[in-house]
Amino acid sequence: MLDSHLAELYGVDTGTLNRAVKRNIERFPNDFVFQLAPQEVANLKCQFGISSSEHGGRRRSIPYVFTEQGVAMLSSVLRSKRAVQVNVAIMRAFVSLRRLLATNEALARKFAELERRLEGHDQAIKSLFDAIRELMSPPAKPGREIGFHAIGKEAADDTQTVSKRKRIEKFGIQRQLHVK
Repeated sequence: MLDSHLAELYGVDTGTLNRAVKRNIERFPNDFVFQLAPQEVANLKCQFGISSSEHGGRRRSIPYVFTEQGVAMLSSVLRSKRAVQVNVAIMRAFVSLRRLLATNEALARKFAELERRLEGHDQAIKSLFDAIRELMSPPAKPGREIGFHAIGKEAADDTQTVSKRKRIEKFGIQRQLHVK
């Protein structure tokens, strides 16, 4: 968080907050608080529309940025009731943010796993739809056959036996057929 935002929350001006940090610099190592680079300050001015120092904007000092641990340390430096209340609220916000990020990380992992599992399914689904379309289409009507079919010896014998039976039934002959 920027020093100006924290100063506003704690109800002090930015200069007072920065002086308190400088007087207790041993409590604020580089991973708790750091200053922005000049290019980052220029980007902030463009992004947030910070007015120039002639119009009541930030003076010539480069802003400090506080990490979660730096914000926690501010409560030991700024000793007002408001500072303690604000610090508790900010710590709760950081905890909620951490939970949200952890949830999103887990969700991102699950989504990546699902995506990986479904990679080959597109082609399989397309093949399935093609097969279903093929089954739904009416079968092609076979053309009329031209010519004769050769009947094997066994089929020919069977055909003769059937013909003899039909003749016997037709003419009422009550003889037994002797079929070999």
